[in-house]
Amino acid sequence: MAKLLLLHTPHFTPKIHHRTFTSILSKSQTVSFLRLSSFPSPPHSIFHPPFSPLSSVPSLSSPVVQSHRSLIPAFSFSSRAFDDSSSPPETQNEQELEHQQKEEPDRIQRGQKTETEDYPSGEFEYEKMGAWKSFIVKLKMLFAFPWERIRKGSVLTMKLRGQISDQLKSRFSSGLSLPQICENFIKAAYDPRISGVYLHIEPLDCGWGKVEEIQRHILNFKKSGKFLIAYVPVFGEKEYYLACACEELYAPPSAYFSLYGLTVQASFLRGILEKVGIEPEVQRIGKYKSAGDQLMRKTMSEENCEMLTALLDNIYGNWVDVVSSTKGKKREDIENFINEGVYKVESLKEMGLITDIHYDDEVISMLKERLGIQKDKNLPLVDYRKYSRVRKWTLGLTGGRDQIAVIRASGSISRVRSPLSTPTSGIIGEQIIEKIRSIRESKRYKAAIIRIDSPGGDALASDLMWREIRLLAASKPVIASMSDVAASGGYYMAMAAGTIVAENLTLTGSIGVVTGRFSLEKLYEKIGFNKEIISRGRFSELRAADQRTLRPDEAELFANSAQNTYKQFRDKAAFSRSMSIDEIEEVAQGRVWTGKDAASHGLIDAIGGYSRAIAIAKQKANIPQDTKVTLVELSRPSPTLPEILSGIGNSLVGVDRAVKELLQDLTYSDGVQARMDRIMFQRLEGYTNASPIFSLIRDYLSSL
Repeated sequence: MAKLLLLHTPHFTPKIHHRTFTSILSKSQTVSFLRLSSFPSPPHSIFHPPFSPLSSVPSLSSPVVQSHRSLIPAFSFSSRAFDDSSSPPETQNEQELEHQQKEEPDRIQRGQKTETEDYPSGEFEYEKMGAWKSFIVKLKMLFAFPWERIRKGSVLTMKLRGQISDQLKSRFSSGLSLPQICENFIKAAYDPRISGVYLHIEPLDCGWGKVEEIQRHILNFKKSGKFLIAYVPVFGEKEYYLACACEELYAPPSAYFSLYGLTVQASFLRGILEKVGIEPEVQRIGKYKSAGDQLMRKTMSEENCEMLTALLDNIYGNWVDVVSSTKGKKREDIENFINEGVYKVESLKEMGLITDIHYDDEVISMLKERLGIQKDKNLPLVDYRKYSRVRKWTLGLTGGRDQIAVIRASGSISRVRSPLSTPTSGIIGEQIIEKIRSIRESKRYKAAIIRIDSPGGDALASDLMWREIRLLAASKPVIASMSDVAASGGYYMAMAAGTIVAENLTLTGSIGVVTGRFSLEKLYEKIGFNKEIISRGRFSELRAADQRTLRPDEAELFANSAQNTYKQFRDKAAFSRSMSIDEIEEVAQGRVWTGKDAASHGLIDAIGGYSRAIAIAKQKANIPQDTKVTLVELSRPSPTLPEILSGIGNSLVGVDRAVKELLQDLTYSDGVQARMDRIMFQRLEGYTNASPIFSLIRDYLSSL
């Protein structure tokens, strides 16, 4: 099956494979080994959808190794994958694009927002409960379910570590959920039974977008006047970014910490390929598209260095600014402290970066004293999992009559569900489309929010969802809210919305193309392997003849196909953002942007989190900002018996979810395996033992 993948992926170690690969670089190599934490990121992934660069659609991703079976008939590539359904398949020039925007009234004339457009901030405002509302809440608590009953004076404790999903999770699912973490902060602020929050923060396996969202809710909770204390036994820059926002911050005397700055790394395989006799044939389109560089070069290109440096400067600069502002220090003082190479916890206390040095039991004793609890009594604690089951209705936090639909789209994009996939395994295009249509056909919803946390995936699925979102936006306001990443296929979805909101450090954009294949002629000679092909058609061997290099006419067609695909992608981005071809060209070419820079270049409309997306949705739907709305989560999980049994199995034998997803990708008969290595990257992110050697071994085993 021919597929086009719109993927934004971190840097990876490519799989050495004899089959053709083609990709439209979503992120080039962007976070190619983007280690923006003191806990280094692991090798990134390789993708291998089953299509040829010509007869099928290239992939929007980091370099994609394409697996296919020999002698399978080629599928023709339709340029409508990047064009509007009513547009001709030929590439449009700028004049035709402008004419199209003027002449077709059914299109969504959203356009690029101006600097002066006024969007509501969506800032949290704590309102103390009145006597009557307080009475109603207490009355509701009397009739609350048993699992919602909490002892008065309890302390909410949440352990923030590992992966944090942008999806809601069922009671049977393990791991942390960003929506539930944020909701717990809001509930705790108003819950008269909760006296404060005690956070345990350890190494996080998520992007900076989620970290910004959580920090925002930490600051919002402090407005309630309740205490908020953090305990950090192991932390780096990302963990401290959260912890420094808390009222008090404690660390044990033996704490592991690493505040030495941030790094970006890139690896190159050309030397390895030369030694084994593999010759990559790559067509680069887009000067910032570095995925091809990993195969063709032995050193980093100037353009790739420029892009990665800009990303690093953005994230590092933001970290220094936030920490210095939060702790009341000068920017220079924080930078000097980092450059001193501090390794003693005592130095953190002397600098004022932590409140004091205490063990966990000592902090618990301090909390007992603060709450007037005897030393021999236990501190009443309620954990994240239990508190997540407390309904907002119990606390009188239900919304109003006006409803806003919310669709959460997280993970790699595929068109259909695989046999082994779970309800939370990536973005399934047909399911998202079904939800979008239900919103469009219903009169209940005044607006819709599409929450995106995706590096991309199947281009056909991305385009189909793009079309449905545009149709929805023609009937009611649609706001795209970006989380950690919404690049390539993820950005493709967001383009259809009326307004795009992203965090300062969201990674987005990524419009570029790299197309290539491997010639294994020298490798075959070394190992004594011979391959002969009988073909019909001048270009029929383009995808099958890996035993030789391309002929000049094949190479020309190969390059033209990639150029055409890039133009289709670029033109559709230009149309969606109401920009000229020249304007979009300046921000395309495979370059990945942080949300802050994307806003200044017209790729997004506003900086902010989920709460600002809600505020803008209310504004667009003519709902007063002080009016409460009901958010209807259409992606709320409903666990099945297999999922429940799977969860039980995990707790019994310790089977990690990454292994299950890896098996799913390896056994999917339709060839959609473009998520495997990215999943492995996420599981290993933040651990120092992740290395290119491990990635090479993993890729070899997965190709067997």
